[in-house]
Order: sequence, then C-alpha cells, then structure tokens
Amino acid sequence: MYQSYLFPIAYAFIAFPFVAALFTLPFLIVQYRKYGYIHKVRAITLYLLLLYLMNAFFLVILPLPSSRHNPALANGDLQLLPLQFVYDFLKETSVSFRHPSTYWHMFVERAFLQVVFNILLTVPFGMFLRYYFRVRWLSGLILSFMLSLWFETTQLTGIYGIYDHAYRIFDIDDLLCNTLGGILGFLIAEWIAKRLPRIEHLDRHIDRASKRVSYTRRAVAFMIDLVIWYLLMILLTLNDIPIPFWISSGIYYILIPYWTHGITVGKWIVRIYVTSTHPDHSRVSLLALTIRYGLLYWVFLGLNNILSDLIVLPDIHTVWRALCSLLLFVIDISFLMHILTRLFQKGSVLCYEKLSHTKHHIQWPELELSTSNEADQKVDV
Repeated sequence: MYQSYLFPIAYAFIAFPFVAALFTLPFLIVQYRKYGYIHKVRAITLYLLLLYLMNAFFLVILPLPSSRHNPALANGDLQLLPLQFVYDFLKETSVSFRHPSTYWHMFVERAFLQVVFNILLTVPFGMFLRYYFRVRWLSGLILSFMLSLWFETTQLTGIYGIYDHAYRIFDIDDLLCNTLGGILGFLIAEWIAKRLPRIEHLDRHIDRASKRVSYTRRAVAFMIDLVIWYLLMILLTLNDIPIPFWISSGIYYILIPYWTHGITVGKWIVRIYVTSTHPDHSRVSLLALTIRYGLLYWVFLGLNNILSDLIVLPDIHTVWRALCSLLLFVIDISFLMHILTRLFQKGSVLCYEKLSHTKHHIQWPELELSTSNEADQKVDV
C-alpha cells in the first residue's frame, strides 16, 4: 500500500530539477517585473509549491497503464455516491467495535488509508493558498475543489485522450476528501503564518540603494535581447542589407538604447537600464554606448564572427585554419575567465563597462506596501 505512494513521489523528485529549470526563466521575469528583485523567502516558497504540485500530480496519474489501448474498467469509471468510503470500510475492515484492541487495525487497511491520503494530498495546497496567496476561506474552498476536480477529470479522460479509457474511477468521495484537505491546510497555515515572515510584508524594509544588478538578471536580459537582435539580423539579410551583423548590432544595442535612455527589450522586461557613472551626466551618451557595445559586439563577437567564417572556408590552408581556431579559442577563453573572475568579486565591473564608464541600474516598480489589516481584507484568487 505504502509502496504505491512512494513510487510516484520518487519520480516527482527525479523530474523536479528538469521542471524547475524550465520554471526558472518565467519565475525570474515575473519577480523582476513585479517586485524589482528576488526575495529568498518568496523564491523558496514558490519552488516548494512547484515541487508539491508535481508530487500531487504524479500521485494522481501514476502508475500509468501498460498500453495506450487500455481496456475499460470492469465496474465502470464513475462513483457518484457520497460517503461510499464508509460502506467500503465497514465491508472490508477487521475492526470489531466491541473489542478496542482491534482498533489499531484500521491504520493499515486500504479503505481507511485511502481516505487519509486523499485528505493529506491537498493539505499543502490549502497552506500555500493562505500563506502565500492570502486567499480567504471561500476562495480556498473553491480552489481546493477545482484542483480535485482537475485530478479526477484527468483520470476519467485517460489523461485527456492519451489512453482509450479511464484507468481510475472518478470518485465523488475523492472530491470531498481533497476539498476537506485543502480547508485543513488553510487552517493550519493560519497558525504557521504567525511564525513565518508575512509574504505581503517582505518588501517593506528593503534597502533599494543596496540592491545591485546581478549577473543572473543581466543574463536573462542578454538572452532575450540576443533573440530579438538575431531576428533583426535575419530581416536585414533577407532584404539584402550589407554587413547585417554590424548594422543590426549597431541599431539594436547602440541607437535604440540611446533613444530609450539605456533600455532594450530584454532590459525593459527585467527592469534594468544602462546609465553613465559620470556624476554630471543624467543619461548615457551615444559615445558611451558605442564604446560599451562596440567592444562587446563589434570587437569580441565581431572577431568571433570573422574567425568562424574563416575556419569554415573550403580553400583555406590548414595552417591558417589552425591559427584561426587557436586565436578564437584564446579570445573566448580569455573573455570567459574575465567574466568568471568578475562574477566572484563583489563590486567589480566588466572591462567594457569600465572603459565606457557605464553601469546597470534597477528600474524599480511601485511596490504595494499595504498594512497587515489591509492585506487580510483583500481577496486574491
């Protein structure tokens, strides 16, 4: 009995790192957009929620049928009689109510354990709803019921048509037990919340001046900008614009940030912008942007582009191909080492930032710093 529950949980933990990796990028973007920074408590809570949902979902769908063409359930796939589990327990139990010494037997019997596990399944869900999302009890009741209904529908439809027939029964008792579990979790969270930092107060006392733009944040902006820049370069190539690599990088990384006061699409999404470190300059200059991004894209990436093209030329001499490959390796490994050394040195800047006298700043959102009474009056579904 217990093995049937441990098996899905083990698979959920194995799959969690891969799902968490996919979850990280949208998580970072939402947190940067909404709060302007990443708070550890908020991050840990959301990743725990993801882990819980994966465990709950795997418990619901696993084990899967051996074939997509599974047979229909012999006794039907619907159980719509409320409290049927009471009848099942009385029918199967070895407990004698006239002999108290047999009461402990119920703790190892299928009918009893199934009810207990169905209740426990959604207790964490109710806790997350109350502690993190600050929903009221009626919203918690509805959302717990909806989660359970999704579980049962997934089973009834054979995971939405993947399997020919339902491989588990749609049981109304499961809906009742799961909903009860959500409400129990909601009540438990009321007690736990008094001993943990209140989610709605996390941003009250942050020191904005002490927050620095992390390399993680810059990497997210860089990846987004890289995609848009590449699309612009393809567009210029298709329209027979000469030297599209150089023109597209100049337009996207120099001219556009100059017009938008240091903002690109990627930087706008994660709420950062480039500004001058010179105390007399209110905005970054065209010269500073040209030095900054000229060094990064025209010198570093430009050399990569030229050397890569030379290496693949069919008629290039072997010696020259080897020299170009060696030079490309030296350039790339030197730049990588430069980034890594700066990554682990607090307050250090990259070479193109130092030479251009530019740096990143956070574009802070207007955070809602409501009082606890105000937050309790909100109904966030």
